[in-house]
Amino acid sequence: MTYPDVRGTLTPNRPLADLTWLRVGGPADALFQPADLEDLQAFLRALPADVAVFPMGVGSNLIVRDGGLRAVVIRMGRGFNGISVTGTTVTAGVAALDAHVARKAAAAGVDLTFLRTIPGAIGGAVRMNAGCYGSYVADHFVSAKAVTRAGDLVSLGADELNFAYRQTTLPEGWVIVEATFSGQAGDPDTLEARMADQIAKRDASQPTKERSAGSTFRNPAGFSSTGKADDVHDLKAWKVIDDAGLRGATLGGAQMSEMHSNFLINTGGATAAELEGLGELVRKKVLENSGITLQWEIMRVGDV
Repeated sequence: MTYPDVRGTLTPNRPLADLTWLRVGGPADALFQPADLEDLQAFLRALPADVAVFPMGVGSNLIVRDGGLRAVVIRMGRGFNGISVTGTTVTAGVAALDAHVARKAAAAGVDLTFLRTIPGAIGGAVRMNAGCYGSYVADHFVSAKAVTRAGDLVSLGADELNFAYRQTTLPEGWVIVEATFSGQAGDPDTLEARMADQIAKRDASQPTKERSAGSTFRNPAGFSSTGKADDVHDLKAWKVIDDAGLRGATLGGAQMSEMHSNFLINTGGATAAELEGLGELVRKKVLENSGITLQWEIMRVGDV
C-alpha cells in the first residue's frame, strides 16, 4: 500500500500496544499523526476510499486485539490540544485531555468539573458521551467540528451526534477535531476544591495505579413501573459482578480488580485475548446469575 504524502508522521505496520492504557494489541496497517488540520484533510482526501480509518485518542477506553487493526489509525497530537475559554464557553481540541479541560475551565470560573476524573481526551469523551457525577458531555455540548472521510470540515450539533448513554452516532471514518462546551459560572477556588475532592474519592475507590481502561461495562439500565428503560442507571455494574462472585476473577494476566470489580486490569503480561475473554466470562456468569446482560463500555477493535 502506498500512502499519500504527509507533513506529519506516517508509520506503516505500527504496533499499538504502547499507545493504549491496557498495553495490549497488535499493529495497525499504519499510524498517521497529522501535523495540523490541513494535513489531516489532505490525507483523507487522497486516501483510497476502501482503506478503513480509525480515529484513536490516548487509548484509555480501548482493547486492540492481538491480531492488530486493518486500518489507518489517526492519532492527534500537539496541533489539536488547544483549550480556549470565552465567557462560560470552552472550546477544546480533540487531543486535549479531559482533566486539563476541566482545570483550565475551572481556573477561568467555568464549571466543567465532571470532566476532571474522566480518563482520556476530548475526542473520546464526545464520541462516548462520557459522564461522571451525574453529568454527561451531552449536558454541556454546544457543537463540534469534524473532518469527513472525504476530507471536508463540517460542523456538528447535538442532533447530528444523537447523544445516548455512553454512545453517539458518527459516520464511519469521520474524525472529530474540536468541541465546544458550555458550563455554569463558578468561583475558581470552589471548583478547584470540588475537583480535588473528586480525585480523592476516585483514588480511594478505583485502581488508578493499575493498568486499566476505566469502567469495563456500562451500568445496566433500571426499569420504571411502565417497563421503560430508566436513564438514571441506579443499578451498578460492579454490584451485579460482585453478586456473581467475580470480584478478583482472573484469566491469565487479566483480572477483575479486587478494589473495584468493574475495572478490568492487566496485572502484567496479559494478552488482549485474555482481557476480552475474562470480560466475556464475566458477562456470561452475570447473565446466568441475574438475567442481566452487561454491555461493554470498553471499545474492542481489530483481529483476534
